[in-house]
Amino acid sequence: MSKTAFPIRPEILDFEEYSPGLSIEDIRRRFGLDRIIKMASNENPLGVSPLALEAMRRHAAFAFRYPRGCAPDLCAALAAYHRLPENCFVPGNGSDEIVDLLLRVCPSPGRHNVVACRSSFSMYRIASRLCGVEFRAVPRRDDFAFDYGMLLEAVDENTALVFIASPDNPSGFCPPWEDLAALARALPSSCLLVLDEAYADFCGDIAAHSLLPRFGEFGNLVVLRTFSKAFGLAGIRLGYGVMPERLADALRSAHMPFSISILAEAAGIAALGDRDFYERTLSVVSEGRSFLTETLAGMGCTCFPSLANFLMFKPPAGRGTAVEIFEGLLARGLIIRSLKSYGLPEHLRVSVGMPEENSLFINALRELIACFSPQPARSA
Repeated sequence: MSKTAFPIRPEILDFEEYSPGLSIEDIRRRFGLDRIIKMASNENPLGVSPLALEAMRRHAAFAFRYPRGCAPDLCAALAAYHRLPENCFVPGNGSDEIVDLLLRVCPSPGRHNVVACRSSFSMYRIASRLCGVEFRAVPRRDDFAFDYGMLLEAVDENTALVFIASPDNPSGFCPPWEDLAALARALPSSCLLVLDEAYADFCGDIAAHSLLPRFGEFGNLVVLRTFSKAFGLAGIRLGYGVMPERLADALRSAHMPFSISILAEAAGIAALGDRDFYERTLSVVSEGRSFLTETLAGMGCTCFPSLANFLMFKPPAGRGTAVEIFEGLLARGLIIRSLKSYGLPEHLRVSVGMPEENSLFINALRELIACFSPQPARSA
């Protein structure tokens, strides 16, 4: 076959793609297991909102129709839900699409840069590189808290965006809103602070941690939210950004048409109204997170404080490496998340599941740790 010379940008040739968690089918085929428990992707342990499921069934017959551009009914529902102006909302095919749009619309390649914390959600780096924008990764503190001084040192007159995930992925760290407000005010007026609040619903007291209730106080703030976690719609791909109206207009003009399906819009609107499902989700996650935190710590793991629906931890020293624990759990039909792709090869992340799933994970982990226990010294 003859070689055809067609252009590919040089930086794409060694591009490092996003590494998702392993799927249930991947592990079923690899190990031939009947039962697989997935606790790797921070999905809702309760499944799908019943009201959202019914809304998708009702709208399935209209799948042959194109959706309305920019999901206006969803924007109206979000405006009522958050009590903010409708024109501030930009829905997307997952909040990842809003990240991508911000990087396409705001910074100019070769001129601007983007700043984020090291070992944070990899899409900030991937999307920046894809758009040809310099990405600056700032080290964290040893406890995975944000180093605001170093973040500000990395910012200059050409910084277009600063990304902060709060609660953070993968650590679960969640700062008080006052720290985030101080960061927003310290940034140049030309620099946007993008707060990725995909896990904010799980922090226990949103008003104590989120800037969204104080959105009107800042002219350089973008808040990202998703339906993938607390609302149980990860497979539908639906998220949104809240931002100044001028920026929202710019993103809508650059938005790919019809990226939000009729089913996704209907499901999102219905999910916002399913308070019973939402409250049960928060309760299950809070109780499961407490159980996992206490039990992992009691087993000698280093468990990092989390206000998300997952926990980051390190296995006990000398009781198996993170890779060995990860592979051992896979062989037992339990999928958690290796954090090697985050630059944290000694760390693991586990999503909070239903009580039975949490117990099965703990039992399997305890069994593995016992396998790697140091052998007692033989007496002479």
